[in-house]
Amino acid sequence: MTQTWDPQAYEQNGAFVHQLAGEVLGWLAPRPGQRILDLGCGDGLLTRRIAAAGASVVGLDASPEMLAAARANGIAAEPGNAEALPFPDHTFDAVFSNAALHWVHNQNAMLAQVHRVLKPGGRFAAEMGGHGNIAAIRVAFQAVLARHHLAHLSGDTNFYPTAEEYTRLLEDGGFRVDRISLFARPTRLPKGDGMAGWLRTFRRGILQQLPEPIRSTVVDETVALLAPVLRDRDGNWTADYVRLRFIAFAG
Repeated sequence: MTQTWDPQAYEQNGAFVHQLAGEVLGWLAPRPGQRILDLGCGDGLLTRRIAAAGASVVGLDASPEMLAAARANGIAAEPGNAEALPFPDHTFDAVFSNAALHWVHNQNAMLAQVHRVLKPGGRFAAEMGGHGNIAAIRVAFQAVLARHHLAHLSGDTNFYPTAEEYTRLLEDGGFRVDRISLFARPTRLPKGDGMAGWLRTFRRGILQQLPEPIRSTVVDETVALLAPVLRDRDGNWTADYVRLRFIAFAG
């Protein structure tokens, strides 16, 4: 199933995505006058931080809703697909991406496109889900769908590679890997909706395919399965995030 996005729900339940991006922004190190592509820019809040460094930034996103939110936030954002970037060759000094690459189905095509639009020697700095990312959440969600004879809707097509696997992909795509790191980043979810809000935001594309009351039942049962391992005694939820961060240069 294709993921869909609600910018308001994303800001409410997923603001940590851009709030925790300081280190990958440091790896990007945007400078005044550079032209930078934010690949999978979402609502553009992180894109604005790149622009604040003086760079000329354009965002790209496949979601019409997120694209509208980015533009409302003052970002020059274009609709497009990561596997077929709508820009001429050698356009950008750098390509940046945060929490988006694991949604890309054809990694080789995406990397070829990033390499194509980068100037020779240009850098590709990104952070994405890595091997083991949200393992407990994925298993619980799939188990609940299977219980309701909906396993075919699991939609678990995200790509969460190891550092070694992604290094090979980058090198095969013509990049020289400067740094790459796989690390656990347990992430506290916002108070209030907690895990239910996370599921309704980050598994929205699947849940939208379900009629009520099954939709609410799937969310409630997934939350119940996860509570013993991801919710503390004070009711706080922590998602079992694992991130892969890298910076590579186009050959």
